[in-house]
Formats: sequence, structure tokens, C-alpha cells
Amino acid sequence: MIFLVVPLLFLELYISLKIGENIGFLGSVVWIMLSFFIGMTLLQKSSYTMMGNMDAMRRGKIDIRNFKNTSMAYLAAAVLLIIPGVLSDFLGVLALVYTFYLQFIAKITPEQTKFNKNKGDDDVIDVEIIDEPSGSNHNA
Repeated sequence: MIFLVVPLLFLELYISLKIGENIGFLGSVVWIMLSFFIGMTLLQKSSYTMMGNMDAMRRGKIDIRNFKNTSMAYLAAAVLLIIPGVLSDFLGVLALVYTFYLQFIAKITPEQTKFNKNKGDDDVIDVEIIDEPSGSNHNA
């Protein structure tokens, strides 16, 4: 795990310094403050987002897997935007786009009911056969 984190941190530092050279010190400070503010706002609104996702799951718009994916992507986006750096901000925006994509797909799907209305085949007729004994065998 550490073999993946260390190169990622160096890549984050390198990209942030290169972008900082292009936009300047003031631009870098504004970038960091703006992404921090957006991340904190997302984190503060996460309870409302979770409640909306739970309501969509209750109505049958999303299943438990999409609920989990949407919630985790939203929280990951908030945390990644809080972390200063260009790469983490880019990954946070990607996670946020993925969250919006999942929520958009969930809103256009029809609501599912918890039971199957068409359980049986419409062409099958239920009948009950009553076996009546014949008159000659009945006297025995």
C-alpha cells in the first residue's frame, strides 16, 4: 500500500508545483481556498444528500449498490476537494461527476415496486377438478 501512496504524493506535489508556476502564488492560494470551501460545503450538506439517497432507495429508484456507490463517491469527492493539491482536486471532481451521473440515472428510471404484480402467466387459467364417484361404484 505504501508503494502506491508515496508515488501518488510525489505526483501530487509535482503537478501542483507545475500548475502553481503557471497561475502564480495568488492563483494557487485562491485555488486551494476555493476547493477547500467547496469540499467543506459538500461535507456539510452530506446528511441531506444521504437522506435524499435513502428516500430514492425507499421509493425503488436506486438499489442498495447504487446507494452505496453514490454515497461513497460523494464523501470521497468532499474529502478529496478538502485536501490541497491539483491531482486530489481533479480526482474529487471526477468522483463528484460520478455521483451526479448515478443520481441522474436514478431519477430517470421508473419506480420499482417491492412485489411482482405479474406473478403468474396471463394465459393460464386456474381450475379445480372435483372427482365425483360414479353411480355403480358408489353402492359397494
